Amino acid sequence: MTDQEWKIDRYSGIPLHKQIEDFIKRKIIHGEWTVGTKLPSQRALAARFQVNRSTVVEAMGELYAQGLVEGKTGGGTKVCNNTWSLLSAYASLDWNSYVKKGSYHPNFSIIQKINREEFNEEIIRLGTGELSKDLLPVSKMESVIKKMSFSKVALGYEEPKGNIILRQTVSKHLERYDIQASPSNILIVSGALQALQLVSFGLLKKGSIVLAESPSYLHSIKFFQSGGTQVIGVPMDKDGVKTSLLRQYKQQLSTDLLYTIPSFHNPTGITMSEARRKELQKLCREEQLPMIEDDVYRDLWLDDPPPPPLKSKDKEGNILYVGSLSKTASPGLRVGWIIGPEPVIERLADIKMQTDYGTSALSQSIAAEWLSEGYYDEHLKVIRSALKRRREKALQLLQTYFGGSAHWTIPAGGFYIWITFPKEIRVHELFEKALKRNVLINPGNIYDPAASSCIRFSYAYSSMQDLEKGIKVLAEIMEELGGSR
Repeated sequence: MTDQEWKIDRYSGIPLHKQIEDFIKRKIIHGEWTVGTKLPSQRALAARFQVNRSTVVEAMGELYAQGLVEGKTGGGTKVCNNTWSLLSAYASLDWNSYVKKGSYHPNFSIIQKINREEFNEEIIRLGTGELSKDLLPVSKMESVIKKMSFSKVALGYEEPKGNIILRQTVSKHLERYDIQASPSNILIVSGALQALQLVSFGLLKKGSIVLAESPSYLHSIKFFQSGGTQVIGVPMDKDGVKTSLLRQYKQQLSTDLLYTIPSFHNPTGITMSEARRKELQKLCREEQLPMIEDDVYRDLWLDDPPPPPLKSKDKEGNILYVGSLSKTASPGLRVGWIIGPEPVIERLADIKMQTDYGTSALSQSIAAEWLSEGYYDEHLKVIRSALKRRREKALQLLQTYFGGSAHWTIPAGGFYIWITFPKEIRVHELFEKALKRNVLINPGNIYDPAASSCIRFSYAYSSMQDLEKGIKVLAEIMEELGGSR
């Protein structure tokens, strides 16, 4: 709601409350906050502008007096109806009514809050699912770009399935996992998330049912639900999704699709055992249940490589396989891929052309160079070593501060540790109190409504120093909330 680039000027001769008043007034006058727009709470504004709440109260008092905003008990403060009669000869459109009519579901408010706060430079991010900035291959990427011949780089549109050189490179890259995929069976996408969106739009109808592990990253995004698809969680154990329950779910619910992250699962960090993978594949064949295998964390093993992908054993074409460079090399490139039967890839490619007319041609050229010239494998050695040190540090800190109370998974790779706190700890309250102290966590109920005493902890983003500082803050808050150490 607030403009993250605007800041109070404490050296200006203009009083702080007047600066805030003028800022809000500009948002109203320029139509950025239209009639009916709900303003943040006074507490939130005070935190955003780093001023006393009394300063915000004074600014809002002026806006009330000028008839620009109004407040109702329990309804918060909103831009009111007579705003535009004061400032313009024309009535304002009620954009909020359009916002409410949109078919795409809004995300959970807490996820929206996390997405905003992650760009606050003062925040220690203990849940972020990406590599630290100092682990991104900046110098190597710069070298790749400098060596590229831009006479061969397409600055126009690429063909529907993506750059043919990149698809050939990905085809070759997948052979290391015993996945045979012709370039015609590969669609280049703008990250793995777009692959899932295309499946949702292109292969599922309203009323479809998708099964996913519970907890699962899939429960934290809304595009399946926005298309009228229901996502049902299937419990996990230390070996992955419980196949003993999966058959029952499939038969009772007439399921259309299974989504799984078998290697270094998001958010639990669990890796599906080889035996469980065989059980799962056998069951899906027998039940004619198609599967999406999300394998974006595969190359981030820290101890030993995970078992082969499910797709490597798929001779019937039942599995759609998703990969990406976002977790291993650069989230900013926005390059991923989905592998599947040719009719499926043709269908998804058609939808992709209708939505964005193709992933960035420049990003595709960089990705092809990155994968084909050995840069990718060199980089993996560096980040595996760094992530292993971070994981060990995180586990040591967790043992020091929570060894007598919480328990957690020990991941063999990826980014995440799934922490379960004592049941008397209210994770939502922990989230709010931690945020006030500039520590950001990802509550477990984002990924499973029943995981109210869990958090997804990431050791991939924050520095060693920030990991320790952040965990110490959580321990202090946990004591305040009644958890024992």
